[in-house]
Amino acid sequence: MSSILGVDVGGTFTDFFFWQDGRLSIYKRPSTPEDPSRAVILGLEETGWRPAEVVHGSTVATNAVLERKGARTALVTTRGFRDVLAIGRQTRPRLYDLEPRRPPPIIPDDLRFEVDERLDFQGNVLRPLDPADVERVLDRVAEAGAESLAVCLLFSFQDPAHEEMVASAGRGRGLFVSASHEVLPEYREYERTSTTALNAYVAPVVGRYLSRLEEGLAARGVERLRVMQSSGGSADARAAAALAVRTILSGPAGGVAGAFSIAAQAGFRDVITFDMGGTSTDVCLCPGRIPTGNEAVVGDCPIRTPVVDVHTVGAGGGSIAGIDAGGALRVGPESAGAEPGPACYGQGALPTVTDAHLLLGHLLPDRFLGGRLPLSEKRARWAMAGLVGSFGGDALRAAESIVRVANANMERALRVISVQRGYDPRLFTLVAFGGAGPLHACDLAEELGIPRVLVPRFAGVLSAFGMAAADVSRDYSRAFLATLAPDGIDDDLAERLAAAYAVLERRAREEMLAEGRPRETLRLERSADLRYAGQSHELTVPLGEPALPRLLRRFHALHEERYGYSDRDSPVEVVTLRLRAVSPVDGPRLEPLPEGGADTSPARIGERSVWFSAGGGAVEAAVFDRERLLAGNVLRGPALVLQLDATTVVPPGWRGAVDAWGNLVLEKE
Repeated sequence: MSSILGVDVGGTFTDFFFWQDGRLSIYKRPSTPEDPSRAVILGLEETGWRPAEVVHGSTVATNAVLERKGARTALVTTRGFRDVLAIGRQTRPRLYDLEPRRPPPIIPDDLRFEVDERLDFQGNVLRPLDPADVERVLDRVAEAGAESLAVCLLFSFQDPAHEEMVASAGRGRGLFVSASHEVLPEYREYERTSTTALNAYVAPVVGRYLSRLEEGLAARGVERLRVMQSSGGSADARAAAALAVRTILSGPAGGVAGAFSIAAQAGFRDVITFDMGGTSTDVCLCPGRIPTGNEAVVGDCPIRTPVVDVHTVGAGGGSIAGIDAGGALRVGPESAGAEPGPACYGQGALPTVTDAHLLLGHLLPDRFLGGRLPLSEKRARWAMAGLVGSFGGDALRAAESIVRVANANMERALRVISVQRGYDPRLFTLVAFGGAGPLHACDLAEELGIPRVLVPRFAGVLSAFGMAAADVSRDYSRAFLATLAPDGIDDDLAERLAAAYAVLERRAREEMLAEGRPRETLRLERSADLRYAGQSHELTVPLGEPALPRLLRRFHALHEERYGYSDRDSPVEVVTLRLRAVSPVDGPRLEPLPEGGADTSPARIGERSVWFSAGGGAVEAAVFDRERLLAGNVLRGPALVLQLDATTVVPPGWRGAVDAWGNLVLEKE
C-alpha cells in the first residue's frame, strides 16, 4: 500500500497520521460530535491528502451505548429467560452505596420476547422450536417498532439450529439480526445475552455511519476503509459493522498499540501507556506485551469480546472544574468536548484543565495547533472567575489547583493498573501521548516514582499512528467443555481439540481471503480458556499446537503468576477455544533522525514565564521547537517543547534527551 491514513476520532479533536511513500505527515482538527464522519472528510479537504486506504478508530458505538442512542432493539430468547438482562449477576459495583440504582437494561421489558423451545447443556433438543411460534413472536416484534433484533437462546452455542431459524425469519422481515452463536458462541448466559443485545443495539448505528463515511471517502479516491477493533487489530468496514460491539474500545486500543510499538523500538518493553486527550485518559500497563482480555464494561453493560486491557477515567484537557456543595474542587468527569470546548477556544464559558494550563503559561496562545487555533487568555480568566473566590482571588492558585486535582485523578488510575495489580511502577517507563499527556507526565511520574518518561515524536496523534500500523485481524471462539487428565496425556481429547480448531481455522482462512488478505502471510494464533475445577473464572492460555501436557504447564505457571499459587493436583477444565487470525500490514515506519549532538540552541525559539508548583511559582523556562530537535540533543528543565499536536512540560530538575527515533526521553536529574 503506497499511502495509508490513520484517523482517530476523539471527543475533542480528530487526529490524522498520513504515510505516503515513506513520508510522514500529521494533522489535527476539532471533532464534529453531531456527525464524526464530517471531521474525517473535512480533514482530507483541508490537507489535500488522497490516501489509498484509511484506518479509522471510531467512538460511534461507545457513544451510542453511553448516551443510550442506539437502535430500537428487541430480544428473542428461550421461554423463562426474558429477564436475564434485568437480573444480571446481582453484583453491587458500589458496595457501600445505601441507595444503589441500576440503570435500566439496554432492551426494555416491552421489547423482550420468548419462544417456546429448549436445549439441554449438551445441545440435545428437549423441546423443538415451532416455526409458527417464531412467526407469532416476530409479529409482536414488528408491532413494537423494533429495527434490530437480538437472538439469544439457551445453550445455542452447542447447537445453533433453533437460533438460525429465528435469525433467518427475522432477516426475512428486513430486521438487522444479531444472533449469539455468531457474536459470542460461549457459555455464561448473562454475558452472552448482554453482548448480543449490545451488538444489535449499536450495529445499525455504526453501519449507517460507516456507509456514510465510505461514500465520502470513495468520492475522494480512497479505495479501502478499515476499522480499528477493541482487540488492537483492524477489520474490513463491513465486518466491523456486522460485529460493531468489537469496536467499542477501538480508540484506546490504537493508542496502546502505537505506544507499545514506539517504546519497543526505543528499547523499552516494560511500559505504562498514558493517553490523555480532551475528554478522557486511558492508561495501560504493558509488562513486555500488550495485555488483552475478553471482558469489559461499557455504560454499566458487560461485554465479552477481545479487548486491550485499558483503564479509563474522565480526565482530559476539556474536563470542567467546579466547586461542589461541600466546598471541594472537582475536575471532571464532565467535559466541554469539541463544542463548546474549553473557554480559551472562544466559545466555552466554564473553566477546564486546558484553561488552567494556559493561565500557568504551559501553552502558548499563538502556537496552539501550529497557530491554527489561537487561545484567549482573557476568556480563560473570565471563565475562572467563578472559582477564584475559593482561592483568595488568585487565578494562578486556582489554575494550579485544577491541574493538581486532575493529576490526582490520573494518578489513581495509574495505581489501579500497577500497584493494585502487584506491579511496581518504578520498574516501568511512562509513555505519554495524546494532546494533553505530555503536559502532565513528569508530575505523575514523580508522584509514582517512575524513573523515566518517553514522549513519542508524534505524541498528539499517536493513536492514529497505531491504527495506521495495526495488522488486520479477526477473532473466533467456541465453547468446548472438557476436563484434562492430570498428566495432560489424552489422545482422544487431543484429536477433538485438533478437529475443533480445524473448523475455526477453515472459517478464518475463508473470511480473511474473502477480504483480499494474502494466504501466504496469514498467521493463526490458538489459545484456550482454562480453569481449575470448581472455579468460576478462567485464564486464557496460548496454545500453539494442541500438546496437552505443555498446555497444562503453561496454565499452572500463568495461574501462579496471576494469583500467587497453583494446584497441580487439581483437575483442570477447558472451557473455551479461541483463535486469532492475523494478516500483517505494510504500514508506516519511523525513520531515524539525523544526529545533532547535545547542543539544542538551533531548536531554542525563546523563553517565557511559566508557573511550576514544584518550583514554588513562576520561573523563566526555555521554549523549544520539537521539529528542530535532532538525535542526541539534550535539554534541561524548566522548559516547554512545542509541536503541532502537543506540548511537553519539562519541570525544573528534569533532563530530556532525544533518541535516534526522535522520542524525547525525560528523566529526573
